[in-house]
Amino acid sequence: MKAFHAYDIRGVYNDEFTSADVYKIGYFLPRLLKANKVLVGRDCRLSSPEIFEQLSNGIMDSGADVYDAGQTTTPMIYWSTARMGFDASVMITASHNAKEYNGLKISTTDASPVGYDTGLKEIERKILDHEPIQSTAKKGKIHSIDIRNSYLDFQKQFVPDLSDFKVVIDCSNGMAGLLIRDLLKDSAIYINEKPDGNFPNHDPNPLIPKNVKQLQEAVIREKCEAGVIFDGDADRVMFVDEKGNFVSPDLIIAVLGGYFAREKGLTGNVLQDIRTSKSVTEYIEALGFKMHIWKVGRAYAALKLKEIDGLFGGELAGHYYFRDFYYSDSGILAALLVLGILNRQKKTGVSFSELIGRISKYANSGEVNFRLNHKQEAMESVKNYFISLENPVKIYDFDGYRVEFRDWWFNIRLSNTEPYLRLIAEAGSENLLKEKIKQIEAIIKQYD
Repeated sequence: MKAFHAYDIRGVYNDEFTSADVYKIGYFLPRLLKANKVLVGRDCRLSSPEIFEQLSNGIMDSGADVYDAGQTTTPMIYWSTARMGFDASVMITASHNAKEYNGLKISTTDASPVGYDTGLKEIERKILDHEPIQSTAKKGKIHSIDIRNSYLDFQKQFVPDLSDFKVVIDCSNGMAGLLIRDLLKDSAIYINEKPDGNFPNHDPNPLIPKNVKQLQEAVIREKCEAGVIFDGDADRVMFVDEKGNFVSPDLIIAVLGGYFAREKGLTGNVLQDIRTSKSVTEYIEALGFKMHIWKVGRAYAALKLKEIDGLFGGELAGHYYFRDFYYSDSGILAALLVLGILNRQKKTGVSFSELIGRISKYANSGEVNFRLNHKQEAMESVKNYFISLENPVKIYDFDGYRVEFRDWWFNIRLSNTEPYLRLIAEAGSENLLKEKIKQIEAIIKQYD
């Protein structure tokens, strides 16, 4: 089924998955996760109420109860799953995708993610095999549950003093608008604050440059020290510096390292994904942390962070995970911590751009996407060519390949959610980076 992916179930609603599929997912889910109570939240997408209804019918027909949290952010559901002892939860959302999309993010005990390899594949099999639906004698019920106030109380302990710091926050007409003003009050300028499933101002994907333009213009116009932008379900956050420049999200891992090491006196294990800049590793390890590299996506990252008992971690896509957040990701928590760091840096005369300049030491391509018919073959060919040509310092062979050389490295991987081959390269100079990108592109074009 097209909507089943490595991290979640997601696609164009009524095309790549239907209300009948959602009902079956609801029916099979409690049995798979051995849960008699399922916490369910949803975003503001126009199809979310219908999906909630079908999902709930399936859950109740399996004999389990639905605990309806209403409209929420995705991190609210993660936190509440663990905090309130649910063995299963579902967040109805398509995260950063356009309005015609929707989906389901599923978690189990302690907010552990359920990915394709840890349960979604089994649900997909049951649907494809037309496993019969047999309603139980005792049907489940729906209970309303208020998780907002307790969640706000948790987040309030991280709210920084921004009385002398000017920031614009773009909620992308997504779910961050439910909470952020309650936390920062009048300390920020808010744009696109009201949740609206039509996403009237821009799509809720901050990784696409045109979606960040409004925030960048506001930062310059209002003479702010920073800008913050959330995705649709507020599990991701990204930043703009005082000059209006977009800050690569992996570099924020290093910024957070300064918070934990210098302000909290903590060190330990940190997690980054396979695409992260070498600058981040060098900066983090200089602070006394041990950096670990792993696969892209919450289905992998949250479990890995827990396995290594990591203090925190992050991804190039703007996810930031915290041990104190049940090893899950929270865009709002990350934003609060980063804004506090930036305000304290400002008081020492260091701007956001200057802080990032101290971290970032290499020329980086950013993520380059190729739509190909023979993605696997192209990936293997790129890897084999450079391994035979140069002597690698290190090779990581999960989630595609990350091949490191003395003065440059590249990661090439298949997207888990879109039909792309993704490439990132980084080098000690712009000229070397351009040379390597040109060589890689020439190889990839052979497989178009």
